[in-house]
Amino acid sequence: MKKLQYSKKATKIEKRNSKSGVKLKKKQKNIINKKMSFGEIMNRYPEVAEILMKKGMHCLGCGMAMYETLEQGAIMHGINPDKLVEEINRKIS
Repeated sequence: MKKLQYSKKATKIEKRNSKSGVKLKKKQKNIINKKMSFGEIMNRYPEVAEILMKKGMHCLGCGMAMYETLEQGAIMHGINPDKLVEEINRKIS
């Protein structure tokens, strides 16, 4: 019963905000983070390879890349890991 009441309340808030013209913006949740290994990222999101290759991160073929984190690889290539994560998350979301 509590869930139903919450749903009604949420609906009222959405209606009120849509009437006033205020748009609620959801915070984008990161799909990947810089602590994930290249292997984990590539298994889940193979489309990320294109971004990494364009950045000169040809680590994907290296055997150690399966254990190296995105942050470690980015730092080794002189790339800001936080900006790289943002770019990748925009691409795959």
